Amino acid sequence: MTKDSKNKSIDWLKGVLSKQNQYEASINVQHISSEGADDHLIEEAIAIESNTQKQPFSKDNQDKVSLDLIISLENMLNDRQLTIFKNKDLEDQLYTANEMISRLKHDQMKKDQIIQEKNKEISVVEGKLTKKQMSYDQLIEDYKEYQNNSNNEFEKMTNQLEKEVQKYNKLNDISTKTQYQNMIKIKDLEEKIRDLEIENQKYVEQYHKILDEKNELMKTINDFTERMSFSFSTKPATSVTVPE
Repeated sequence: MTKDSKNKSIDWLKGVLSKQNQYEASINVQHISSEGADDHLIEEAIAIESNTQKQPFSKDNQDKVSLDLIISLENMLNDRQLTIFKNKDLEDQLYTANEMISRLKHDQMKKDQIIQEKNKEISVVEGKLTKKQMSYDQLIEDYKEYQNNSNNEFEKMTNQLEKEVQKYNKLNDISTKTQYQNMIKIKDLEEKIRDLEIENQKYVEQYHKILDEKNELMKTINDFTERMSFSFSTKPATSVTVPE
């Protein structure tokens, strides 16, 4: 590589590094000032920026060996400065990443706390739901038992009702037969009563007839008795008056 090309590449690298250094220094200044760092750090960043713009050695009136050494030293210094800036950039990135990680950890802690609280609430709700489910299951079991008991009682009542209906039908048949027999007996008794009334009427008539005949007979007997007593009373009188 020729001396001019080395000088051009070095000048180009210096320009790039100068621009990069200016950009990095401005970012560092803004970052440090925004974070509330000490004034010493700000001054150090500004000093680094100003030092990058200065030439460490003059290339005028130098021989080839000295010029090569100066160029090599400048390259080494530029590489060192670039490495420093890269390290600072990486440190800034690391700092930003650490801050982001801290924020994420803080957010994660808040979320974990919220999750724990929600888990507690969920546990309480699950406990209530478990109790309600147990109550519901118990109600289902009670309802099933009640339904079975009701079905059994209904079957018993149905069977008992059928028996009672059968008994009622039998009793109704017996009652119907009894009523029919009683009706027949009543008719027979009424017929007998009518016959007896007729016979009684005949007996009453006979009694009255006999009574009339008896009265007539008694009257005749009384008349006869009176006549006989009168005749007996007249005969002794005639016997006294008539001489022997």
